[in-house]
Parts: sequence; C-alpha cells; structure tokens
Amino acid sequence: MRRFDQKVVLVTGGSSGIGFAAARAFIDEGARVVITGRDPGRLDAARISLGDHAIGIRNATGSAAAAAELADSLASARLHLDAVFLNSGIARLAPLSSVTEALWAEVFDVNARGPFFQIQALRARLNDGASIVLNGSVNAHVGMDMSSVYAASKAALISLARTLSKELMAQGVRVNVVSPGPVETPLFGKLGMAAERLELAKAHIRQMVPLGRFARAEEIAATVLHLAAAESSFIVGSEILVDGGMSQL
Repeated sequence: MRRFDQKVVLVTGGSSGIGFAAARAFIDEGARVVITGRDPGRLDAARISLGDHAIGIRNATGSAAAAAELADSLASARLHLDAVFLNSGIARLAPLSSVTEALWAEVFDVNARGPFFQIQALRARLNDGASIVLNGSVNAHVGMDMSSVYAASKAALISLARTLSKELMAQGVRVNVVSPGPVETPLFGKLGMAAERLELAKAHIRQMVPLGRFARAEEIAATVLHLAAAESSFIVGSEILVDGGMSQL
C-alpha cells in the first residue's frame, strides 16, 4: 500500500520547482493533489503534466482574503485535506541600504502572513491527524549578504511551526518545516539579476555547500513526504534542514 492512497493533499505554488516535484511525489504515492499558482497558463500546464490525480486552483499567497478564497474553493469541491505543503514563497535580495518598506511588505506578505492565514482558513478543511509542512530556508540560519528580509521572513515561518503545532495539537494536526539549502529551481531566475551576475552568485553559493552542489527539487520533496506521512507521527513543531551540510559543517 502506498503512503497516500485515498488521501487528499494541497500543495501551494505547485506549478514549478519544489512544489511541482512534491505534487508529483504525492501522486506517485497514491494521493489526489490540489496545486495552486498565480499564473493560469503555468498552473494549467502543471496540472496536465501531473495527470488525472491533480486539481489546479488559481490562488495567490499573501493575504487573508486569498486564504479564504482557497478554503472556499476546497469547500465547493467538498475536499478535506490529509496533508498540506505550504510551499509558495518569494526571494527578494537587497543590501540593507536598498531595502524599502514595499520590499519588506511584499516578502513578509507572501512568506509569512500568507501561510499563517492559509492555516487559519484551512483549519476547518483538515482531517483529524492531518500534517502541515511549511517551506522554510537555510537562510534563516546563516548570515548571507543581501538576505536579511528574506531570512527574517523564513525565521518567522519556522517559529510559527512551533506555536501553531501547540494550538492545533488537540485536532491531531502536526506542523513541521522543511528548510532547503540552495536548490536548482526557477526561483533563482526570478531574482532580477543579469545572467552573468546570476551565474557568479550561484558559483559563490555552491562554494558554501559542503557537498559542493545545489539540491534537486526531488530531494526536498522526499523530506516533505516524510513529514507529511504517518511514519513521522512523532515529529511535531520541528525543522529538518536539507542543505547539503551548509548550516552544519
């Protein structure tokens, strides 16, 4: 029997990168998977690629209103959730002198406020014993140039895993975090850097990873599934770093 047979799973930001890899892995383990995304074209392409066990819902992370819309869409489809991977996030890198209030608000809206209100709104759609996995980041643990706002938003998310685990424990719901190191995903292409500068940045980051490479999205997805499955039932309010030793060695 596969780990997620007869289970329904939500993956936010499931149209590419880690989210898409996780959605594929959940489906391979028997789940029916709901993926969300902002771009309707990319969302539809991902849904088609994932096959008949995937459902696409256009939804953006970042506000209580969007979270309520997502919960309403799931209710309309009469879907209750056995696992949730709150993967949506953005990276905006800037030195201290260039950080604006708008940049701070955008990053915290998507990376911290959005997931908080998604959990609040989705609580009524969670089956007893459901698992929530948040997508953190190694940047919450290392001091990297220009990452202050991004790192702070991910540190806030990691803290939420502890406090919300306590609140949701009576419902049998666990909240944990997977914190990736650098991963080969389209996220790096969205940093707004010129191609040459981006390659230099990637080379510099690669030198910081003891394993000497970026992770594959599938390697992060494997830990997401572990935290979402019954096999990790004694892991609560915790974080697993999947960073090639970047934060440890």
